Amino acid sequence: MVHKKILTNCHMEGYGETYNCCSYEIAVYSSRSPAHDSANGDSAALFCMDGNAGIFAVADGMGGLSNADRASAMVIESLDDALTRATPEGGFREAVLNGIDDANRRIIRLGAGSTLAAVEINDNTLRSYHVGDAAILVTGQRGRIKLQTIPHSPVGYAVEAGFLDEDEAMHHEERHLLLNMLGSSDMRIEIGPTLALARRDTVLLGSDGLFDNLHIDEIVAIIRKGALSTVMEQLVTCCRQRMNTTRPGRPSKPDDLTLILIRRGA
Repeated sequence: MVHKKILTNCHMEGYGETYNCCSYEIAVYSSRSPAHDSANGDSAALFCMDGNAGIFAVADGMGGLSNADRASAMVIESLDDALTRATPEGGFREAVLNGIDDANRRIIRLGAGSTLAAVEINDNTLRSYHVGDAAILVTGQRGRIKLQTIPHSPVGYAVEAGFLDEDEAMHHEERHLLLNMLGSSDMRIEIGPTLALARRDTVLLGSDGLFDNLHIDEIVAIIRKGALSTVMEQLVTCCRQRMNTTRPGRPSKPDDLTLILIRRGA
């Protein structure tokens, strides 16, 4: 491992930090909900591996259970342990899966829960790993969505099946319910197909603090172009405004917010 950045129980006052990893520009932000002063239940990590490879993850501890911040931190710790032992020759997929399985066992013993959105980038290809309703979105510079994960929830599946539209889902009273999470004996990992990343493609990993406050078309319009630091500032500003101000017909859910933006350079 060449470099790593880990954020647990973090409260960033500004608009995050930017890094260069492999041939990609990275921006990361994490902060607790504006509605309370308790711990931030989200965690995040950037793992820059040997070669032109990186693993990036956002974990969202479930607020309805105790030790949410500890659960999400366990996900990152387990990934860190597994990736520290990994080698480029052995590949990182097995290490990521082993890390998630180990985290699940630890969180079950803790009696807590967490979701996870993670991506593995090797050269110019991406593979996603997904548990729960933390989400991954990949878009081109013109705004075409190349990857969008489906939340493992009744509302998420209803939207995918066409029974609910996005606006109905944003205001649904059961939006918070999950069918899959770390901390469950029947946890399952959804592994996405290998996706080729074109120049200027943008990858977004986010906790539900983003997707419960901004519609997908709003998010895409912001992230598809512009300096990555500016993109992060716009996302954070829009989410803070939504969380702090309630208006009829517009989503507003104060929550912890954690984001990772990744963009392949020119």
